Amino acid sequence: MSTSIHPSPSRFVAWFRSVAPYIHSFRGKTFVIAFGGEVVADGKFAVLAQDINLLQAAGIRLVLIHGSRPQIEAQMKQRRVRSKYHNGLRITDGVALECVKEAVGVMRVEIDALLSQGLPNSPMAGAVINTVSGNFITAQPHGVRDGVDYQYTGMVRKVDVAAIEGCLATGNIVMVSNIGYSPTGEIFNLSMEDVAVATARALEAEKLVFLTDEPVVDNRGKLMAELSAAEADRILAKGTRLTADTRLYLAHAIEAVRGGVPRGHLVSHKVDGSLLLELFTRGGSGSMLTADKLERMRQATIDDVGGILALIEPLEEDGTLVYRGRELLEREIQRFFVVEHDRVIIGCAALYPFPEGKSAELAALAVRPELRRMGYGEKLLQYAETSARKQGFKRLFVLTTLTAYWFVERGFTLGDVSSLPSSKRSLYNWQRRSKVLSKPIGSAR
Repeated sequence: MSTSIHPSPSRFVAWFRSVAPYIHSFRGKTFVIAFGGEVVADGKFAVLAQDINLLQAAGIRLVLIHGSRPQIEAQMKQRRVRSKYHNGLRITDGVALECVKEAVGVMRVEIDALLSQGLPNSPMAGAVINTVSGNFITAQPHGVRDGVDYQYTGMVRKVDVAAIEGCLATGNIVMVSNIGYSPTGEIFNLSMEDVAVATARALEAEKLVFLTDEPVVDNRGKLMAELSAAEADRILAKGTRLTADTRLYLAHAIEAVRGGVPRGHLVSHKVDGSLLLELFTRGGSGSMLTADKLERMRQATIDDVGGILALIEPLEEDGTLVYRGRELLEREIQRFFVVEHDRVIIGCAALYPFPEGKSAELAALAVRPELRRMGYGEKLLQYAETSARKQGFKRLFVLTTLTAYWFVERGFTLGDVSSLPSSKRSLYNWQRRSKVLSKPIGSAR
């Protein structure tokens, strides 16, 4: 008896197909992935290299930004030199700079080696990954602050966008370290986080991903999967339970999304496959930041027809909704409104006016099946009520065959066909025998 390598082939096929929209969306986009030296020091990069290989195979342009703090500390310890910090920033004197250069060199070799894996019967089999590094970052000294001379600690002055874009265009992965160079030939030790933010902004990257020890969690330890920049600010101010690294990366992720990067992500480097789960599943595995909320309600446009059809066609087939078809939907698209999440339409509804009775009909209310218990139906209903009220309507009504209870639970009452506006009553389908429910919505304030 043979056994399948997949415990449930149908589930695997469904999952694999569900990944396709993400691949289509991400292909050709630039992702900046930033991680500290501990990811390499702890041996976690060996598995991460496999996931990086998959991302590149999916057509994603990758820029890797690495730090080297543990490696620098190890070099300092070997030389019996104590590290000096001020306001959390390393003071890099001449000896410390030599340690930085050695540590970054070791990091580069180790990362190159791990990305060069290609053993048969491994996830890296057949992979050809070329990495490119260079003097992409122009730096300047941090200077003297609070009476403290930071010496060879620097700040990002400029990112060589043209050089990086040229490398990415030829299919290479670009690797950027925490070292920058001045026009006068000096070398500066930079903050990995600052390099990551500056690079992501300069390249107009689609995503900036920080690999941290733990994503953002609330006081009960529950993952906060989505955050706006304003919400993240409040979390930092409240001192919610965050690790030192997460606090640092969160502050820089906020800076990035407010600087034009569409998405910032904090993903645990301790969980195998967390990067793939974050990027290719709806629920993700880490914390995603945006400048504003991901979710928004808006009027539909002609470009939304395909997304709306995907929502309503299954409900038309099982008799929940009346069949419309693409042509009718295109003609009536101005009646529809949608709720979208991360640029994907997840719910819709339509509002049809009947001025003679100061009534409006709510129709074609639909939400993605997996999201129906998350309150999106209520949000669509509230939007419809507000919109109808603003237009001067006094009553909202709906015709339904299968979901009368849902509307009753939300303040609608059962009526009969005679209560419908005359123009709607003349169109009533007696074979379908839809139930009529209505709700007074008052006047606009």
